[in-house]
Amino acid sequence: MSEGKQRKVCITGGAGFIGSNAAHFFLQKGWEVVIFDNFRRNGAEKNLAWLKNDLSTGERLKVVRGDVTNEHDCTNLHKLMGEVDYVLHLAAQVAVTTSVLNPRDDFLNNAFGTLNLLEAIRLSSRRPALIYASTNKVYGSLHGVLIEELEKRYSFKNIQAISEEQLLDFHSPYGCSKGSADQYVRDYARIYGLETIVCRQSCIYGPRQFGVEDQGWAAWFMIAAATGKDITIYGNGKQVRDLLYIDDLVELYSALFDSIKHFRGRVFNVGGGPMNTLSLIEFIGLLEDKIGKPLRYKKAKERPGDQPIYVSDVSLLKNEVGWQPKVAVSEGIEKLWQWVYSNQSLFDEALVYNKPDGLIRTTSKFLPREED
Repeated sequence: MSEGKQRKVCITGGAGFIGSNAAHFFLQKGWEVVIFDNFRRNGAEKNLAWLKNDLSTGERLKVVRGDVTNEHDCTNLHKLMGEVDYVLHLAAQVAVTTSVLNPRDDFLNNAFGTLNLLEAIRLSSRRPALIYASTNKVYGSLHGVLIEELEKRYSFKNIQAISEEQLLDFHSPYGCSKGSADQYVRDYARIYGLETIVCRQSCIYGPRQFGVEDQGWAAWFMIAAATGKDITIYGNGKQVRDLLYIDDLVELYSALFDSIKHFRGRVFNVGGGPMNTLSLIEFIGLLEDKIGKPLRYKKAKERPGDQPIYVSDVSLLKNEVGWQPKVAVSEGIEKLWQWVYSNQSLFDEALVYNKPDGLIRTTSKFLPREED
């Protein structure tokens, strides 16, 4: 693409948590942004309104209502692929528990929908570059990784974090559908020469996140703390995750788009890394300090298939892309808390039964179903 030409990106699932933040970022950079979203999630319309109200976007923000699984909508998607330079593919079914209850719908959204998008790109005149948001769930039970139990958390015994060399081990229909799409995206770079990159993402958190089933657990903890709702933790609470603040993630997307030709066909683990980890017990302690009183929670039996610990090795990104997380987890948690605390009215609109990341379950009124 010639220097000085205005860039144009299509974001599938662009009205979700990550999508709306990415759209905001690229609009601020002066790009043209096309949001392709089916707007079925409660909250999607509010995110779109936030984008329109927050920026003087003029003609640079375009919205196409469509579904990557719908034949008619995919016709429009084919046309759209001839107009954009980049695609950020975030549209997905995101809940592990939902995938177990309805594996066919999960497959259609994650695997079949991604294949439809890849074909639209392959057959287009422009063949835009693609970044696909995969998941750490493609590594399943982390075969061969030794784990030890400490006072407040689990820890790896033989490594610090999970690298891209870890064996794939799809567990659950969600793991299978996302993993299948992950491999299709990678292979389309090899077989058809498309410019694609796979980002296997860990826990992403930040403003515009409305934690729901099987994802968004950090935001849900805060929502519960702010609104005084009860929480149930499955297991002993020592489960550990690495957290990446949303601003760092969209900065990475931008850096990868800038160097897409160099990194074509690559896979990267994306997360906060070893320096930005928290166990559930530790996270609760942080929130109790903020609200000045104990959080109400109870414990229940550990859920099957729950990883005791997952931490992303981001050294490949640091060494090859020159990217690493800038927002420390303490700073990011404070930013998210300020957003949740200042927007409590957003969380009073629907009764939802939550099971974030397979770790926590609670019933509360708040705005549901954001794509992570």
